[in-house]
Amino acid sequence: MNSKTELSIIIPVFNEEESIFELNAEINGAMKDSTAEYEVIFIDDGSNDGSYDKIKAIAAEDSRIIGVRFRRNYGKAAALSEGFRISNGKMVVTMDSDLQDDPTEITALMGKLDEGYDVISGWKKNRKDPWTKKIPSKIFNLVTRMMSGIRIHDFNCGLKIYRSEVVKSVKVYGELHRYIPVLAKLAGFRVSELVVNHRPRKFGKTKFGAGRFVKGFLDLTTVLFLGKFERNPLHFFGILGGLLFFAGLLINGYLTIQWFGGVWIGNRPILFLGILLMIVGIQFISLGLLAEMITARGENLKYSIAEKTYADNDV
Repeated sequence: MNSKTELSIIIPVFNEEESIFELNAEINGAMKDSTAEYEVIFIDDGSNDGSYDKIKAIAAEDSRIIGVRFRRNYGKAAALSEGFRISNGKMVVTMDSDLQDDPTEITALMGKLDEGYDVISGWKKNRKDPWTKKIPSKIFNLVTRMMSGIRIHDFNCGLKIYRSEVVKSVKVYGELHRYIPVLAKLAGFRVSELVVNHRPRKFGKTKFGAGRFVKGFLDLTTVLFLGKFERNPLHFFGILGGLLFFAGLLINGYLTIQWFGGVWIGNRPILFLGILLMIVGIQFISLGLLAEMITARGENLKYSIAEKTYADNDV
């Protein structure tokens, strides 16, 4: 690890061979007036064009360039996760490789981070994309804000900056890369956003379809559930199961009173509903207890630690 590295720039790449040389030149131009020591990590996510050949070419001429190539396409989250793992910088910037993210925004993001935040998410306020991408993205961001409670406008923006403590502590897989601010917030880190310049796509076409939003919402459910109930799953399953059991108990109690009053209840559908609710309620409570037992037995949960202080002694 290079202890002098202040900034790591992580760039996932998938079939973007036309952009590599230009993007690298733009990053060097944007950082030429900065005193920060930096490295650029290109993660080739199983490209089937000449992307990695271009990465190797610039790495041969610049020791600050690191190239990694996956054997197959694993997805953006996997690429970022590997970049986070090998990064050496005290600050970590992520950006896309399609030239839509503007490298000149990096210094602005670094300045915003110095205001006391741990994560700064870019906001493509004036987005240069077709409406077929902008409208679904607006809906996605609105729902994510409502469900997560984090007041940032653009979870999908690839241009973000983090303190190294954040990227070394969050787990990113599936489609969770867009929820890193949510994961960071749930872990106790400070999150903000900054309006960044967004540019039209210059080469090729987008690699993401509408299906990613469906997967994204499912992953948001995962993030929120694990963030709030990973350490006490019974709080979720127990409350839900208790409500269902109580509803079934009320229904069957009402029917029992009628039965004592001489009303025949054996052929009433509501009887079966009450029994079903009680059974399902017990199952949810049992599931919560099993989850608690597994959690307690594993005891491998990690907690987000801000700092440690030790007594100064000669021992």
